[in-house]
Parts: sequence; structure tokens; C-alpha cells
Amino acid sequence: MNTKTMEGLVGASTSINLLDTPFKVYKEARQKGDTGTMERAIGYVGEFSDKAEKYKAEADEGMKEDAKEAREKAELERERMIQKRREERQEFEKRTEENRSKDTVELSEAGKELLKDNGDLDSADSDSSVSAEIRTDAVKTEPVIYTKDGGAALSSEGTGVNISVSV
Repeated sequence: MNTKTMEGLVGASTSINLLDTPFKVYKEARQKGDTGTMERAIGYVGEFSDKAEKYKAEADEGMKEDAKEAREKAELERERMIQKRREERQEFEKRTEENRSKDTVELSEAGKELLKDNGDLDSADSDSSVSAEIRTDAVKTEPVIYTKDGGAALSSEGTGVNISVSV
């Protein structure tokens, strides 16, 4: 909290509390009919009221300054977070780029044999790194049907079930 705000709030509160005394004096003087005392008491009430208004204005000014500081602090924090996110994004992109260049493929012996058979691989030794494009027609597999418990069921081509769909 800004010092202006605190001074304003405390000063306004004190001035309002101090209004009670001259106002009581005014009421007593009115009952007695003493106009001189009444005028002096009302003068004090006016003074304390003016002081309370000045302190209120000071508190308002202090609250505006507090709000401005809070906005600036929030803006600074927001900018810091944006910069942090940019750095994280750049780091992430850098890591993904590094990972793209480091992708490796390991072929099993059966895969190497299959590539040899298709003529795609000249020499298939275990230490060589292979960069080959996988072709879908290179590997011919039979369709597999899986059961509820995850095992592969034997496909029976001769079941005689024909499904035709027309659109």
C-alpha cells in the first residue's frame, strides 16, 4: 500500500472522528442559546470536514498510484512470462529438430533378409546404418483377426461369407 493512501485513509478517519466533539459543543450551545459558541463550533466542524475531504483526495491519488504500479508490475510480469514461453518454445523446437536428425531405424535379421530378397539392401551387416524408404508392397502379410483376449485367431478364407456394400 502506498504511503499516500495510508496517510489519506488515516487522516480522513481521524478528521471524521474529530468532527464529533465540535458537533456536540454546537448542540449544547444551541440548547443554551449561545450563538457565539455555536458559530465557533460550526467553524471547527467545517474545518475538520474540509481536512477529511483533502485527506480523501490524497487517499484517492495514492490508490491511483497503487493501481498504476500494480498495472506496471503485472505488465512486466506478463512480458517476462511471454519471454519465458518464447524461450521454451525455441528450446522445444531446437530439441525436436535435433531429434529429427537423430532418428534411427534398426532392422531385425528377418527384415534384413527381406530387404536382401527384394534387392533394396546391398549389404546387410549388423553395424551398418540403413536409410531406406519403407514400401508397403515389399511385405506381404496375411490379414489377422484378433480375439477378445488379444490373441490372433486363425483366418479362415473358406468361410463363404461375402459382404457387399454399395454406396
